[in-house]
Parts: sequence; C-alpha cells; structure tokens
Amino acid sequence: MTLTQLQYVVTIAETKSMNKAAAALFVSQPALSGAVKDLEEELQTELFIRTNKGIVITTEGQEFLSYARQMVELGNLVEERFVNKTIAKKKFSVSMQHYSFAVEAFIELAKKFSIGEYELAVHETKTHEVIDNVKNYRSELGVLYLNSFNEKAMTRILEDNDLEFIPLYDCGISVYLSKNHPLAEKAEITMDELADYPCLSFEQGERNSFYFAEEVLSTHAYKQIIKADDRATMLNLMTGLNGYTLCSGIICQDLNGDFYVSVPLDTTDTMTIGYIKRKNIPLSLLGRKYIDILKSYK
Repeated sequence: MTLTQLQYVVTIAETKSMNKAAAALFVSQPALSGAVKDLEEELQTELFIRTNKGIVITTEGQEFLSYARQMVELGNLVEERFVNKTIAKKKFSVSMQHYSFAVEAFIELAKKFSIGEYELAVHETKTHEVIDNVKNYRSELGVLYLNSFNEKAMTRILEDNDLEFIPLYDCGISVYLSKNHPLAEKAEITMDELADYPCLSFEQGERNSFYFAEEVLSTHAYKQIIKADDRATMLNLMTGLNGYTLCSGIICQDLNGDFYVSVPLDTTDTMTIGYIKRKNIPLSLLGRKYIDILKSYK
C-alpha cells in the first residue's frame, strides 16, 4: 500500500467517478483502475462498487477512507514542511447543530489564538453531517445533544462510527420565541398553549429521522411545523409568524440580538448537551480550550 494509492482512493471517493478521478490525478483510467484493484487485493477488501451510474463506496470502503484521508493530509503536511520548506498552519475544525452558544464559543476561541498561526473552521450543520465530519476527520469534535428518546439510537450510531459522546451539562427544555410573541412574558409555557403556533424545526435533508432532529419532543403531533435550513431564517420565522422552537435555553444575545427570549417549558423532559470525538484520540490544545469555553455557558 502506497501513499499514491491512498490519494487515488480519496480522489475517487470525492469525484464518484473513475474517469473524473483519472483526469484530476493526470493518470490514465486503466492505470487508476489497476492501482485500486491491486490495493483491494492487498487489503482483501472491496472499496468501491462500479455501477453504470458511477462509483458507490462500500461500508468497508467508508471506514478505510476515514484513515486514508488522514494519511493523505499528513503526507501533504510533510511535503509542505520538509520538501517545500513551508511551515504549515495548525488546524482546528468543529461541527455543531444550530447552537448560537457553540458559535459564540468558537468566536471566543478565535480571539485567543493568532489567526496567522492557525487555520480554523466551523460548521453549523445537520446532525448527520456533524457525525460524518468528525468520523471522516473534517472536524476534531462535534457539538450535539442526547435525551431519553434519541440516546439509544444515537449511541449505537456513534459506536458504529468509532465515536464517543462526552456530556457537558444537563438542561431543562425551553421555548425559544420573539419578545413580541403572545406567550413571551409567561413564567412557563405548556404544550397546549403552543398548539396554535407554528413549531420551527431545522431541516435534516435526505438523512431525516426523528433521532436526528435538533429539537426535542420531535415525535409530538404538532398542528403546524415549518422546516428551515439556517438560524437566520429561523429567527425571521419567529418574528414574522409567531413561530417557536424548543431548545436548551442557553441563548446568546450578542449573536441573535435581544429581541428573543427563552421561556421554560412545562415538562419533566431534559436534554444533555455534549460533544462527540473519535475514540482513543486525545483532543488538541485548541480542542481542549474550546471545550473549556463551552463549559462556561452553564
């Protein structure tokens, strides 16, 4: 197995096509196919399934790719540092469900470290992409929640992907809405009181599942539910339609403004905010600093 073969496999996975990968790598298609076939024989593992519609990555191939990407990236870093004599920037990336406090923590982290020395990335995205990004080394860690409903299924998914969940804090359930909402000044809100208002939920795409929902009580029979892709649209729907969403109650006025409030929901349900990481791999300096900042929000 060579670094060149690993680069071939990574490029094929990215392009989903032998022809496109060969063009990107400046090699002939037969040479590329032969190199991948040799690698599969050496590993005694089928990495790709060739179909008329393109390349499909096998389950074993997905696992192999998570390691291959890391090795290719390390190879590039070695070449930049010792062949091209450049000093590569240290990298830190975090993925998260749509949490303003997690974004604010990232901002605080960026303020503490020189941008000239570090290459930072933040991905506020769908639940399955948070998991995929950590699994495939695109992010060092991911921020999400578990509760009594999704814990069993999510734990199994994380274990299958060699990931682990580390809890940060337990939270009650709150209703997040605009200050102009008719229920905004109540000390506590019931689900019956919310019945005539639209529930707002983050779109989870093709991998939609109750277990991947970012909002707790995802199986509740809502009269009206509206999906949104980003936090800005969610806030606009709150003000324009008197919509609401269910959350941890940890809000950041510096990012979202002071036009929104969090009111406790009348329920015994709770949620646990935490982060996921790859098993048996310690966090980097920036990863540890980021978690320290997150802990300060509770």
